[in-house]
Amino acid sequence: MLTLSGISKAYGERVLFADATLQVNRGDRIGLVGPNGAGKTTLFSILLGEESADTGETTCERGVSIGYLPQESAPVGDETVIELATAITPEYTKLRRILKAWDADHPTEALHHEDIHDDVHDRFNELGGYRLEAKAKQILAGLSFREKDFDRPASQMSGGWVMRAHLGRLLAQEPDLLLLDEPTNHLDLEALIWFQGYLKGYPGAILVISHDREFLNQLVGSIVEIRQSKLIRYRGGYDEYLLQREAAEQQLLAVYKNQQREIGRMMEFVNRFRAKNTKAAQAQSKLKQIERMDKVEAPEGDDRKLDFSFPQPQRSGIKVIKLEDIHHAYGENVVYRGIGFQAERGQRTVLVGPNGAGKSTLLKILADVLTPQAGTRTLGHNVKAGYYSQYRVDMLNPDRTVLEEAFDTPQRLTEQFVRTLLGCFLFCGDDVFKKVDVLSGGEKSRLALVKLLLDPPNLLLMDEPTTHLDLSSIDALAYALDQFQGTLIFISHDVYFIRSLANHVVHVNAGQLTHYPGGYQYYLDKTKAHSERAALTATGRASVPSSTNSRSSAARSPTQVLASGESRKDQKRQEAEQRQARSRQRKAQQQVVHLLEKEIQALEARQAEIVAELEQQETYEKPGRAQAINRELLEVQHRLAELNPKWEEQATRLAALD
Repeated sequence: MLTLSGISKAYGERVLFADATLQVNRGDRIGLVGPNGAGKTTLFSILLGEESADTGETTCERGVSIGYLPQESAPVGDETVIELATAITPEYTKLRRILKAWDADHPTEALHHEDIHDDVHDRFNELGGYRLEAKAKQILAGLSFREKDFDRPASQMSGGWVMRAHLGRLLAQEPDLLLLDEPTNHLDLEALIWFQGYLKGYPGAILVISHDREFLNQLVGSIVEIRQSKLIRYRGGYDEYLLQREAAEQQLLAVYKNQQREIGRMMEFVNRFRAKNTKAAQAQSKLKQIERMDKVEAPEGDDRKLDFSFPQPQRSGIKVIKLEDIHHAYGENVVYRGIGFQAERGQRTVLVGPNGAGKSTLLKILADVLTPQAGTRTLGHNVKAGYYSQYRVDMLNPDRTVLEEAFDTPQRLTEQFVRTLLGCFLFCGDDVFKKVDVLSGGEKSRLALVKLLLDPPNLLLMDEPTTHLDLSSIDALAYALDQFQGTLIFISHDVYFIRSLANHVVHVNAGQLTHYPGGYQYYLDKTKAHSERAALTATGRASVPSSTNSRSSAARSPTQVLASGESRKDQKRQEAEQRQARSRQRKAQQQVVHLLEKEIQALEARQAEIVAELEQQETYEKPGRAQAINRELLEVQHRLAELNPKWEEQATRLAALD
């Protein structure tokens, strides 16, 4: 469907791509990963024809339609939300407005559409007609738009909601290939789950840039990594990609070490005998042999990562923060009416719920950034709060340099200490003299983290901290927060990040707070069980016998009592049979898991043997041996990639039986 062949692209001395290739077929689900600045968005621009490659060729099948969602700032004019979501072509938008204007001018005519020129009406139906509008409304509802928002001017809404409307337009349009650049950045958790499910059934191909590990694991069938100016493709989701990349690096490192040993041995011969007349020709031959070698490049370590940990703050009292009888409204929109909230030392609480429910408002009240219209906020003993805003610009002065902004702290610090910390966050050399105003989203996020570290709190309040961070940086942040000994309250739509940290969940919806004293899985289990009980209650009410129809066994006839006794025996026998059946089922499942574990262990042992053999010089002295065991290593890795998900599935079934 779409092919990149031998693409090269550079900006000055900075090479993004060198002889890179990529094939996208119909139905593909591909995740594009790489550190910030690797060239992911540039690759999209080349695919869209907005930028040209320095060398190479881009080919696309005739008639293939491509839809693109940029990471930020999609355009918006005077259209309403529903007009934006149905703007599949300028012609459709124009025809829809003609029909809407006619409807407004002729509200009482039953068959007024027949009075419009037939060409207008027929062409509108050819382009999708009102079926497209119904589909767009369904998609917008899934993306958390309310019905009353459909006819609102999109320009009156925030940038995040405009991006959702553009996303709705792409899904309604259904192009053959979707190019999505960080599509989950502007979604709340509930909209993200809906979106994820919708994409699983999407009829076209998808190429997506995302820093959400769980999203990639759920959606894609392959990962393309930008690494060393190449596009390297791996089968499976993000977790499988990590395993395959590690195995490939081990293999490459073994080959590289062996070649370097061989070169060293040959150079030792050259240095020893090049000055001797009888051996000079042989020494020269060895040099030429080294020059003709196809040199294996040393595998590079991981690209630059954040390397930091939160300084452990001063210990607070057990009761960290408390809200009582909080009232807050924005005009006529009442967000909270008399709610309470409290957190204790060491809790890591995630706030979840639909967009607009009041999560960010609650976090701002907790941070004392927003004063509620009624109620009290009480900090516990020795508590110091730090706030990390979803909108980094709220935390930073755009007119300062990075270094000046870092120095804006009540702590007395040396320039060397501040610059060292900035270096840990990838602000090196002259980067510290950049103006905040020109920083990228990821750079602003990192600078905001620096400011928190320079004045460490023991109550950390974070609103979408993973936005604009790449996957390795999210891992580093999750690890640092896991070591943090203070109290954490945060909002996030990154399921992997939530699962890594949260030990308490608060669901915010319709002005109510529902507390779940456990991690994210506990919250999911409890809400699922509640939904099932509610459904069971709703469907079972009619079949529940009333108490007036019940009778005690003493009031029954002897025949009824005997029948009842036999019924109890039958029930006990059935229960015993069910227990035996469950026991047999559990033993069978244990055997399945055991066999999978045994095969995986054998494959992992063989993989270690192969890697060890690749590091031995003797391997390369036997003709064809290196190629044979390399092929075997790939087969072993492929089989492990197949078996590990199967083991997880079967182990989960066994745990359910237990």
